[in-house]
Amino acid sequence: MSHEDFDVASLAAYLHLTPQQVSRLADRGRLPGRKIAGQWRFSQADIHHWLEDKIGISDEDELLEVEGVLQRGGTTVRAEHISISELLPDDAIGIPLQARTRGSVIQEMVELAARTGLLWDKPKMIEAVRAREDLHPTALDNGVALLHPRRPLASILAQPLLSFGRTMQGIPFGGRNGAPTDLFFLICSTEDRVHLRVLARLSRLITDSAFLQELRQLEEPAEVLRYIREMERRLAD
Repeated sequence: MSHEDFDVASLAAYLHLTPQQVSRLADRGRLPGRKIAGQWRFSQADIHHWLEDKIGISDEDELLEVEGVLQRGGTTVRAEHISISELLPDDAIGIPLQARTRGSVIQEMVELAARTGLLWDKPKMIEAVRAREDLHPTALDNGVALLHPRRPLASILAQPLLSFGRTMQGIPFGGRNGAPTDLFFLICSTEDRVHLRVLARLSRLITDSAFLQELRQLEEPAEVLRYIREMERRLAD
């Protein structure tokens, strides 16, 4: 079996399900897989994209469960601590963003990440984020967009990082209900599991309307970081 693929047993262990549950989900078309010589095989990349989509439609309890799966699952990737505030340098925070269009938001968010010195190729990141947005917009109904490339770009990053920006007013960004977007996070990851864990943690934070209201009021990067750090502590309680 390719090291990029799961079989039923290994995927069941990864997702903390039984092999019977995995087979049933695959047979019903609810898991992305293919049969080879009558046996299910699941691409690691396809499973990560499936989890990413699941994160996007999950509620608080489901997001907590997904975080647990990603933290426990798999033995080949180290189970490292994930902290949004630690991944977000204060010089990668832009308040306010000057951007007024989707393209200029993407460019400005990438520039915020690049000024940390941890992102080496701005054009490549901009192109990758634009391609992801063209494929499926990351704007949510609550005015937040979680920008990211379709796949991690380890070759142009010194380490995983985030950038955060807020526009002066909401702009059209492709949300399903047409609501404007004014809060933007850019997720720059070096591996799939870290990306998914960051996405799940961020998604838990932004389900709290009070959290978003506060982000719309704070003016200084240091205040944003302190507030996110405090909210993460509350999640851990």
